[in-house]
Amino acid sequence: MKKISNAVILAGSTRGSIKKAGFPITTSGMTTILISAFILVPALFMRCTAEDVAENSISKNAFVIYADRGDQRNHFAPSGWMGDYGDIRIDDSWSQNPASGKTCVRIIYTAKGSQGANWAGLYWQNPPNNWGDRPGGYDLGSMKRLVFMAHGEKGGEKIAEFKIGGISGEHGDSDSASIGPVTLTQNWQKYTIDLAGKDLSHIVGGFAWSASRDDNPNGFTIYLDDMRFE
Repeated sequence: MKKISNAVILAGSTRGSIKKAGFPITTSGMTTILISAFILVPALFMRCTAEDVAENSISKNAFVIYADRGDQRNHFAPSGWMGDYGDIRIDDSWSQNPASGKTCVRIIYTAKGSQGANWAGLYWQNPPNNWGDRPGGYDLGSMKRLVFMAHGEKGGEKIAEFKIGGISGEHGDSDSASIGPVTLTQNWQKYTIDLAGKDLSHIVGGFAWSASRDDNPNGFTIYLDDMRFE
């Protein structure tokens, strides 16, 4: 990339001979440099984009929680509002800078303490609003991990817990697993919840997060994407 940048800078001059790192370039070579730069720069950016998408993309064998807004592979809905639910705003069609695909999930937590709980969270459930009081969920016994992408708008956002399962009741989850606390960065990062040894025969709470007002007194904005079981 540095070589291409230098080539563009050199090509910006149209007169005489320019010396860069000991290599003279005359006006006769400018056209060649310009053509090379305009061909190579887009090609390299296209290659980087393709590599990034390939790294973050969801495999065919994955069991998807969220891939994109309206994606037919999605199996759970963000319906389980917890704690100070009035402090949460969610947009699962956010199109600016998704980890892959066309959209990601944008979550705003205001930390106002609307319900007096001083914490808030959200479950992705099947079917929507299922707190274990009705049939639903999936047998995910063949899955080994839950993988997702996340980042904060500013960096430093503190998530008490990212979780799978844990919903009780007659038709609740057969087990649970979690990671946390997690401090998010400003860039997309990949996170994994190990599911080895877990009973995943019945999962209605596919994914959840929770955060406290004490850890985030000014609230936060975070982003989630590519949430799936593998």
